[in-house]
Amino acid sequence: MYTILENARIVIALLKKHNIRRIVLSPGGSNIPIVQGVQQDPFFTCYSVVDERSAMYFAIGLWHETGEIIATSCTTAQATRNYLPGLTEAFYKHAPILAITMSKHPRYLLQEYMQCPVQTSLPVDSVKKSFSLPRISTDKDRELCIRAANEAILEVTRDSLGPVQLNVEVLDSETYHFDKNISLPNVRAIFRYDRFDFPKLNLIGKKIMLLIGEHRPFKDGEKNAIERFCEDFNVCVYAGHISNYHGTYSINGNPIKTFMSNEAFKQKYCPDVLITIGGLTGDYPIFGTLSSVDYVDFEHWRIDTAGQVVDTYGKLTKVFQMSIEEFCSNFLQGNNNTDHSYYELWKEANDLLNLNVDLPLSNMYVAQQLHDKIPKESRINFAILNSLRVWGYFSLDPSIVCSSNVAAFGIDGCMSCLVGQSVVTEKLSFQIIGDLAFMYDMNSIGIRHIRNNLRIVLINNNGGGEFKLAGNLIKDTDVNQYIAADGHFKNAKGWAETCGFDYYCASTKDELQEKIIDFVSENSKPILFEIFVTPEKERQASDILREANSIDTDSGRIKKKLKDCVKGIFGEEGIKLIKQVIKKA
Repeated sequence: MYTILENARIVIALLKKHNIRRIVLSPGGSNIPIVQGVQQDPFFTCYSVVDERSAMYFAIGLWHETGEIIATSCTTAQATRNYLPGLTEAFYKHAPILAITMSKHPRYLLQEYMQCPVQTSLPVDSVKKSFSLPRISTDKDRELCIRAANEAILEVTRDSLGPVQLNVEVLDSETYHFDKNISLPNVRAIFRYDRFDFPKLNLIGKKIMLLIGEHRPFKDGEKNAIERFCEDFNVCVYAGHISNYHGTYSINGNPIKTFMSNEAFKQKYCPDVLITIGGLTGDYPIFGTLSSVDYVDFEHWRIDTAGQVVDTYGKLTKVFQMSIEEFCSNFLQGNNNTDHSYYELWKEANDLLNLNVDLPLSNMYVAQQLHDKIPKESRINFAILNSLRVWGYFSLDPSIVCSSNVAAFGIDGCMSCLVGQSVVTEKLSFQIIGDLAFMYDMNSIGIRHIRNNLRIVLINNNGGGEFKLAGNLIKDTDVNQYIAADGHFKNAKGWAETCGFDYYCASTKDELQEKIIDFVSENSKPILFEIFVTPEKERQASDILREANSIDTDSGRIKKKLKDCVKGIFGEEGIKLIKQVIKKA
């Protein structure tokens, strides 16, 4: 029999999975869900100490003798405050104490409700960190509780030992409710390892996806370690432009996943083990699929030198607090007969992509025409969302260094970042940006340090194109005036020339083609190239590219191969004639 409060059951289940057996219990009402659950379970050794001040010191004494992590549990009201002297001692003594506290529902905080002081306002030198688990009402609440409870337990021993607070929010009306038909959930546990306690793991025969987020260019040692790891195992490296990774087994995954159904991913492309390094990917298609419980099942491992719990997809099981070289060195097999079928599967899908299609003037068309003309070793910064996404479809020379402000994922500051980069390199430095993001950061092109190696591609679609493209999701609402913010400036000509830039513009494909070569060439001034497009053309370009590509089933790929074959024999006019004959038939 257990409490009906799921967040409390998750805590008890994870105490068991992390092998925390000793718990010091102080009496009260709000912590009954915890106390009732542990006192009936022979796994736990329970100790009763009435005074919370004494209870925390008692827990320190248990640790002194056993060397184990010690849990404690107290109720609300003043109980957590009475932990403070002992927690302060534990903090400076580096004693591994998990202080499980309770608090009322946030609706009652500071509302003159009984026994309801704020429980998580502890002094900085009393706990390493505080975590709070909400009462579970949605799947997202559940995911948060699982991750935060795991992270709290792991924090007790991360880098150095010390006390951590794990607060559990409860409703008074549910505190005394138990159900004999309820058992502890089989909660996903997350474990952390460093180079001194690396576990025995077997990756032979498993499909492995190494997903690399935003990353500075890799050092030779890092890249060589990844290459050796890929040689020994069945690995596909999923890497977009801002990963700055280019290796034998790497794939520019964003366009492939964009045109792939979730069902196809589930059946063929889903890994057995996902390993992640770096920052955010900015890749919405792969996030949407990997975080879907309905479509995919895999184990997620995270490599992070700080050992942070980054459970992006809600499936994290292992955190490796080490460098990528240290991680890979633990797996070196020297195996010359490795099956590389997983990489080959993704490569086959990549080879079937047809990006050489006739597109209308759009950001996507600009990327299609310009991507292979960017000089080697250039620098590119992509403004977030549309610019990052559409340029992600097209390949770039491996020597080109890419970046994007995806860490906080805000609209502002991308040009300032690129300007800062451009003043300390001789390489051409390109910015791909929309008109709203440009307006946010337009003062940056007036910085006096700007040099003639700066190149700005300004896609002017008269407002926030992302919101207009999502217009079908915003039903019966005018997005133009306030959501997409149309009409804030007509063009950037005056400001660009005032700041000493050469100004180019294009409203047609022909005008664009006339200026492309000059734009990517050496010049005595920095250049701003403004291209005027419409949301309708952006939507058309996306639809055309999607229509030309479908990574779904074997039959779909065969159909595409057949279409390409027929097209190669009969040409576009022949295809149209065949379609007409089929319709008449």
